[in-house]
Amino acid sequence: MPKVTWKPGTLMAPLPAVLVSCGTMEKANVFTVAWTGIINTHPTMVYISVRPSRHSYEIIRRSGEFVINLTTSAMAHSVDFCGVRSGSKIDKIEKCGFHKEKASKVEAPVISESPLSLECKVTEVKHLGTHDMFIAEVVAVDIEERYIDSKGKLNLQQAGLMAYSHGEYFSLGRKLGEFGYSVRKKPAKKKTKPVKDIKQKS
Repeated sequence: MPKVTWKPGTLMAPLPAVLVSCGTMEKANVFTVAWTGIINTHPTMVYISVRPSRHSYEIIRRSGEFVINLTTSAMAHSVDFCGVRSGSKIDKIEKCGFHKEKASKVEAPVISESPLSLECKVTEVKHLGTHDMFIAEVVAVDIEERYIDSKGKLNLQQAGLMAYSHGEYFSLGRKLGEFGYSVRKKPAKKKTKPVKDIKQKS
């Protein structure tokens, strides 16, 4: 199909709609970020891009820490609220009914309602234009126990995660496959012996 060329724009989608918590247990803030992602495996590195005008920007810049909290469909209303209201005027954590948990490696709190949280320490700040990118190392991961099975496998697909796409929120849909399934050998089908008809004596 033919394509139409537009001017450059932020049209990457879908994106995770995460809640980033910062500050301390005593004085914390949370805000919504969609421009985030993984940038390295070892060490585990992530980023968030934040406008300098946002209330949380200076908190993260001073502390050098933050927590990325994944969000679920059930949290959609609160996630949107935390993206359009400033923590300089209200306590968004209290307003949304969120609960704080003490993180293991950073001072910023973990949001209890999040199924999985990444504790992060900033290693570099890149000034890019409208946003600054906080590059950070993941120093700990906090997972809700019910999503870990008896074999220690993470089953995050059961959490009902949500995504952000061009100004709209979506619930993640059905599973289509898993990493490497396109090249994985299919198990050989077992050959079954034909069943002979048994004639009953009259």
